[in-house]
Amino acid sequence: MSTPTTVGVVADLRAVRRRRQTVVVSAMVLLVLVAGTVALLIGAAGLTPGQAISGVFGVGDKGDVFVIQKLRLPRIEAAVVIGAAFGLAGALFQSTLRNPLASPDILGISAGASLGAVIGVLVLGLSGIALSGMAFGGAGVVALAIWLLAWRKGLHSIRFVLVGVGFAYLCSSMIAWALARSQEHEAAAVLIWTVGSVSDVRGEQLTLVAAGTLVLFVVAALVSRTQGPLALGDDNARALGVHVDAARIGALLLAVGLIALATSAAGPIAFVALVAPAIARRLVNDGGAALVASAATGAALTLVADVIAQHGLLGVAAPVGIVTGLVGAPYLLWLLATNEKRSR
Repeated sequence: MSTPTTVGVVADLRAVRRRRQTVVVSAMVLLVLVAGTVALLIGAAGLTPGQAISGVFGVGDKGDVFVIQKLRLPRIEAAVVIGAAFGLAGALFQSTLRNPLASPDILGISAGASLGAVIGVLVLGLSGIALSGMAFGGAGVVALAIWLLAWRKGLHSIRFVLVGVGFAYLCSSMIAWALARSQEHEAAAVLIWTVGSVSDVRGEQLTLVAAGTLVLFVVAALVSRTQGPLALGDDNARALGVHVDAARIGALLLAVGLIALATSAAGPIAFVALVAPAIARRLVNDGGAALVASAATGAALTLVADVIAQHGLLGVAAPVGIVTGLVGAPYLLWLLATNEKRSR
């Protein structure tokens, strides 16, 4: 039975955690606003702040409005929406499987989406929404295959990760084989599906991705209460009244949906789903999922990386996935090294 003192201590800890999360989310929103402002102002068509603000509201010079409304603003919106989806999905994977390496990049789900898109371009000649549907289907098929092979009287995190790594290599090898057999112009057309870019996500596609992500975010809010208990281990979660297998299945299905949706639009933007939750948990100082902070961090990380990709790589515009890969690869090596030390 809890004493009044114990209840008060728990309430204080929760209040501190909520304040830290509010500060972190607010800081990430501020970073998004700053990076978004920079993205609106700089570029080949340099605009003043007044011209940019007028363009956002659709007034002023027609050329300025076109640059803002058709080129820059959709790219900013796409980076924010897709980055938030990757960040939330990564947090769900890592908290549900209780493994900091559990990321769609490593588990092969992003590679499955890429393979679906590559098949759509090189074999079926698809484009637009139909191509995004192929990428979504590829992610879903790979996730289902991992699930079936990893299931042994329940879903075990280590087996899930190991099977996922195998599928990541398998899908990557099949993509490389398909590219080796393709013509040069065909290989250029599928570059986005091997690297990841938000440059062409706009119009109807952006609307569908934003609407789908919003729906999945609402679902995530409904299942978020199970993430804390799951992080304590299966026995403790059951003791707290959580149906472990059902909660884990629901969270992973939600994460797969987010990854499939984001990757079907922008391709596999590397390491955002791996790095964003780790940054969020460290800043919030939360051993749990930190779902909201992870989504905000993913949005900020993707947008900042896209601004750097456009204007910061020695004057050469590049897909955002190259910058996130440059950031994420050293982090992955550090994570592997520190995990090895802890296991000794």
